[in-house]
Amino acid sequence: MGSRYTNRYSDEYKRDAIELVRSSGRTVTEVARELGVSSESLRGWVKKVLPQEAEVGTGLSGPGGDSRDEELKRLRKLTELDLVLSENDRLPTGRASASGQVPRLSAADR
Repeated sequence: MGSRYTNRYSDEYKRDAIELVRSSGRTVTEVARELGVSSESLRGWVKKVLPQEAEVGTGLSGPGGDSRDEELKRLRKLTELDLVLSENDRLPTGRASASGQVPRLSAADR
């Protein structure tokens, strides 16, 4: 026995709502509020379509979504690099020997 809400919205309505999320650049919550639909329902519809479209290669990220994803990846790498550099700045400076090699720190220096 299914839920009484199983077929509350037609497939066409769901497709139109998903397309509105894709093309408007607004959040799922904003679109759901505008349509009078539960944001969790709309989010579920979007998630259901996302893997299907990813297989086809069209994506569901909307206009510029790929560039946003790439920008996020780039920013994460920069943040990680900044963290490593700041940790490196806190390390004691090494004294290079005449041979160009940096001497190892003894246990007392650590």
